[in-house]
Amino acid sequence: MNLFSLRRNPPSLDDLFVDPTQASWGDNLSSECLMPSVERPKHIFVRGQGSWLWDSDDRAYLDFSQGSGANSLGHSPSVLVNAITAQAHSLINPGFGVHNRGMLNLAERLCASTGSDQAYLLNSGSEACEAAIKLARKWGQRHRGGASRIIVASKGCHGRSPGVISTPDFHHVPFNDLRALHAAVDAQTVAIMLEPIQSYAGVIPATEHYLKGVERLCRELGILLIFDEVQTGMGRCGTLLAEQSYGVRADIIALGKGLGGGVPLAALLARGKACCFDVGEMMGTHHGNALMTAAGLAVFDSVQDKGFLDHVKDTGQHLREGLERLSNRYGHGELRGQGLLWGLTLSEDSSDAVVKAALYEGLLLDTPQPDCLRFTPALTVSKANIDEMLLRLARAFSRVRTAQLQCRKGIAV
Repeated sequence: MNLFSLRRNPPSLDDLFVDPTQASWGDNLSSECLMPSVERPKHIFVRGQGSWLWDSDDRAYLDFSQGSGANSLGHSPSVLVNAITAQAHSLINPGFGVHNRGMLNLAERLCASTGSDQAYLLNSGSEACEAAIKLARKWGQRHRGGASRIIVASKGCHGRSPGVISTPDFHHVPFNDLRALHAAVDAQTVAIMLEPIQSYAGVIPATEHYLKGVERLCRELGILLIFDEVQTGMGRCGTLLAEQSYGVRADIIALGKGLGGGVPLAALLARGKACCFDVGEMMGTHHGNALMTAAGLAVFDSVQDKGFLDHVKDTGQHLREGLERLSNRYGHGELRGQGLLWGLTLSEDSSDAVVKAALYEGLLLDTPQPDCLRFTPALTVSKANIDEMLLRLARAFSRVRTAQLQCRKGIAV
């Protein structure tokens, strides 16, 4: 197994800021026919196992992004591969208009484990959040005189469906600000929607005082509380749902990302009075199909296995301590997060450069903000993997610092 040479020549500034349009491809493939979406490095990845990915040149990379947390059990875990393979041999998609065992089993397991009354299975976190909004407004029509306004508490951005939550029926207020939230609620408000940890904003956790205050406000006014747990659910924060670590309870929850372990799968959970959809109000060709739900059940069984969440908490603490040491050594800023979801604020807007330098060192990271790195490793990550990541990240920090010093000297000359 080629674990990617640790001794590499120092890159020039051009190496850290490579132009993807000038990149060469290891196996003569081109991206010209792809519609533009996000900037991608030149590498073509061909296989993965656990916390490692290999490219078409057989170089290994330590993956601490895992598809922004979607690969909750890592790359190609045997439990997921076996479940998908077995299911594909018997039934893939019987059609949206009929039941299948996986659909019924996963819905029942989700409800039983989260204290929910109903579940609906979808393809993505964005769909789950859109469905949560639709459900809240249906409840507003039925129980709150047609109220449809939703207050979104966010730190400058929200990861799910920005087009949907920018319409006039949405009102944005600052995150972790109870006073702003109280001032925004009116007779037309049907729900308050937020992420317990604002992942795309740079991994900004809600304070316990704030989240309990939001829950209390919703109960006093008789409006719904919606949690977007697409990023934080399914064990990512050391509990099955992030709400459990805060001791609060939402009326509607959107799940995604890690639920399918890398397979497109999401869920909408509803409790009590929020269960008000009628037949025909939710439809989707692939919603709850047998192949996707088999993957979800495999992930769910793993996360619920004895000791799994304790492992997440233990390795999360190990990761936190290591990142704190690196932050202090290189003069970076605040470390925020929980479980195996962490964001590190950098001393300046250099996250793109650090991510590119880390890639050069055989390490994959996310940058949700120009001054922030995000760490979402597999929930099965080992302490040895974390220690190796810290070594590679330290080299990436050193490379960027050297490049910055060279650039400043050039400007001074």
